[in-house]
Amino acid sequence: MEKKKERGSKMDFEKAKLNPAAVFKSPQEVVSSQELSREQKIDILRRWEQDARLMEVAEEESMPGPQPKLLQPIRNALHALNYWPDTEHSSPSKV
Repeated sequence: MEKKKERGSKMDFEKAKLNPAAVFKSPQEVVSSQELSREQKIDILRRWEQDARLMEVAEEESMPGPQPKLLQPIRNALHALNYWPDTEHSSPSKV
C-alpha cells in the first residue's frame, strides 16, 4: 500500500498529527516535507515519539506491535529540526 499526501491540506496535517505512520514512511520524510512548517513537523514528530514509546512499553510487556523501533530515528529527526526535548522531565509512558 502506497502512502501519499495531498498537497497543502489542513486535513492531512490533522491526520498526520493523529497517526504519523499513516501519512509518512519515516521520521526523515517529515523533516524533508516542504508542505509543513517547522512547528508542524515538531508536533507530528512528538506525537510519533509518544506512539513509539507506548509501543516500546507494549513490547516490554510481551505485546509486540507492528512498528519497528523508531524512537532513535524520531529523536534524530527532531534534532535535525534543532528541537531538543527535555527527556529528564518528560512524563513516563509506563505507570
